[in-house]
Amino acid sequence: MIMTFNRSAVLATLAAGALLTSACMSMDAGTASADASVVTVGGAPMYANRNIVENAVNSADHTTLVAAVTAGGLVETLSGPGPFTVFAPTNAAFAKLPAGTVESLVQPANKATLTKILTYHVVAGRVSAADLIAQIQAGGGRARLTTVEGGVLTASLEGGSVILTDEMGGRARVTQADVFQSNGVIHVTDTVSMPN
Repeated sequence: MIMTFNRSAVLATLAAGALLTSACMSMDAGTASADASVVTVGGAPMYANRNIVENAVNSADHTTLVAAVTAGGLVETLSGPGPFTVFAPTNAAFAKLPAGTVESLVQPANKATLTKILTYHVVAGRVSAADLIAQIQAGGGRARLTTVEGGVLTASLEGGSVILTDEMGGRARVTQADVFQSNGVIHVTDTVSMPN
């Protein structure tokens, strides 16, 4: 009888352990799926309840952009309520500029030029990828986006990607879209767009 009791107790303990493990796995799966909904940019999670600046400072791919935004005095603006749509060039995008360009632009004497370039990457409102594609289709293959700087970026589709053509004829590809923020959305680009 004691042997049966111990065997039953062991079986009950194993069954309880299996249930607990199953419950923990379900909780982990729930957590994983919740975490999976958080987009990662530059190796860092981008939380929808944080603003553009709070998220961008954590992206290893956007350290040059963050330094430029700081030098351009735009931290407060891009931390504000917005909403803003930011086409955010990566460090590799800035590296495509002629040697010394970034170092020159972040100098206090060039703040106006830097601000002009940075605000050329910002559009008022929260424009998702679906919104942008709808605008492109409604425009017969092109959408004109008026930037905060006052210039125009022309969006089109090429091979399933959104392409931004700047006023100088340069082309930037959106490499990651719909990184939603509390005050807007970021679309990562592979090239710095230049205003006229």
